Amino acid sequence: IPATLTYDTLRFEYEDFPETKEPVWILGRKYSVFTEKEEILLDVTSRLWFTYRKNFPAIGGTGPTSDTGWGCMLRCGQMIFAQALVCRHLGRDWRWIKGKRQMDNYFNVLNAFIDKKDSYYSIHQIAQMGVGEGKSIGQWYGPNTVAQVLKKLATFDTWSSLAVHIAMDNTVVMEEIRRLCQSNFSCAGAAACPAVESDVLYNGYPEEAGVRDRLSLWKPLVLLIPLRLGLTEINEAYIETLKHCFMMPQSLGVIGGKPNSAHYFIGYVGEELIYLDPHTTQPAVEPNDSGCLPDESFHCQHPPCRMSIAELDPSIAVGFFCNTEEDFNDWCQQIKKLSLVRGVLPMFELVERQPSHFSNPDVLNLTPDSSDADRLERFFDSEDEDFEILSL
Repeated sequence: IPATLTYDTLRFEYEDFPETKEPVWILGRKYSVFTEKEEILLDVTSRLWFTYRKNFPAIGGTGPTSDTGWGCMLRCGQMIFAQALVCRHLGRDWRWIKGKRQMDNYFNVLNAFIDKKDSYYSIHQIAQMGVGEGKSIGQWYGPNTVAQVLKKLATFDTWSSLAVHIAMDNTVVMEEIRRLCQSNFSCAGAAACPAVESDVLYNGYPEEAGVRDRLSLWKPLVLLIPLRLGLTEINEAYIETLKHCFMMPQSLGVIGGKPNSAHYFIGYVGEELIYLDPHTTQPAVEPNDSGCLPDESFHCQHPPCRMSIAELDPSIAVGFFCNTEEDFNDWCQQIKKLSLVRGVLPMFELVERQPSHFSNPDVLNLTPDSSDADRLERFFDSEDEDFEILSL
């Protein structure tokens, strides 16, 4: 087998897209299999694909040098967050073409996820930050835990200057999000804003970008919504709503999967979800002699995997990216319209203000009721997350 498998060498080993009149939806884009198959594959290949790796520097200096067997949800968290950074710095229309020279911002995004301790969103950072969430290094994460950890890590990423909101209790509170995204305009002009400290910038990111972003009216929003769509299997009443999430232009996809096997879902066709699978172990990547980072192994160059929506574990996190306030307002309108469709059960509630009975929405409760833990089998989160169970 050659060291680098191309799409051509793999195309017969993976099941291709079905010949169907059903539209294919990939992260807010609609395609036809009959007329746009190459465009579909190019869109999928352009997503950053993070898999298990081996022989990277030991986590924490003495910990694991591979995440095989335990890091799949961490890799899915990296993928959904990488998609947010791609939208932020490159745009949704950006495409990766093998052998074509990419712009610096592409490598800045990729470098933020490389397997070393000083990359913003590396497996090292996620695993070590997870210790503060009650997770020992090498322990399984659920979608909610990885979302909470990524939110904390994003505060160090001054280059991207993201506002990360995790909507708990199945409720998105618009007032909270607006407050979060407009918080950097609390300065009374540029002079009042503290200078960006160069020592908190990793990976050689441009210092002036952080200063410029502080003066904008709206921090780009990454909205992650952890949900449980049933007890032991997904309640089919939510399936149409889930599909609609992939149709929205703000879609970042969904992290979830089957019990103990995490996937990054980027779209659907018919009754099947389309996903990127992290369960392949590749060698860790080092910059070459000229300082360039070989990037082919970060792009899935064969037709993506598919699975029936009915097989989805009910514990998921749905992601959206709103680059501007207009994007967020448009997203709110789409969610409101969706709630009016007959026969479609909302997966979460959209409200203007926080209901009075809520606790702090971003505090993760790591001590679920023991009777719940006994009743639920070992799903993604049966032992590490406390969700309100959604039901009809």
